Amino acid sequence: MNNEYTAVVKKEGDWWIGWIEEVPGVNCQERTHEELLETLKITLQEALEFNRRDALSAAGDEFREEKIAV
Repeated sequence: MNNEYTAVVKKEGDWWIGWIEEVPGVNCQERTHEELLETLKITLQEALEFNRRDALSAAGDEFREEKIAV
């Protein structure tokens, strides 16, 4: 699955800071713009995988997964 997300980034002093609009809690800061984008990507991937495992764990034994497009 190849999804796109929106990063909000800005330079503040010596740091670049950024957030992923669509996923609360995914935010980072780095010294360069390039490092920030890479760190946001890694953090987003980790958050999505954590959320997926958490949802499957909460579902218990009998469930089905269904794709939803918006």
